[in-house]
Amino acid sequence: MTPAKKLDLFRKIGLAEGVSFLILLGISMPMKYWLKIPQAVTVNGWLHGILFIAFLVMAWEMRTDLKKDLKWFVLAFIAALVPLGTFYFDKHLKKVVL
Repeated sequence: MTPAKKLDLFRKIGLAEGVSFLILLGISMPMKYWLKIPQAVTVNGWLHGILFIAFLVMAWEMRTDLKKDLKWFVLAFIAALVPLGTFYFDKHLKKVVL
């Protein structure tokens, strides 16, 4: 896979991870605790977990492709932990020229 296609895939995974995180926090968690529907967190939690791991794996891959240091990967990891973080991180990825 070319580095440009890898970067595009990484950005898509990051956006999907960010959306799934917001859905988990904003919709699934209230459904679990206010409406007593725990299945919402189960389904979305699994999806978000898979996307979170995929984002970190792709961040590690992109770190070597973009010749970034470990600090860059740590920032990607922190972005995945913070709501809206992957959207902010994507803003910087748009500026990357391969």
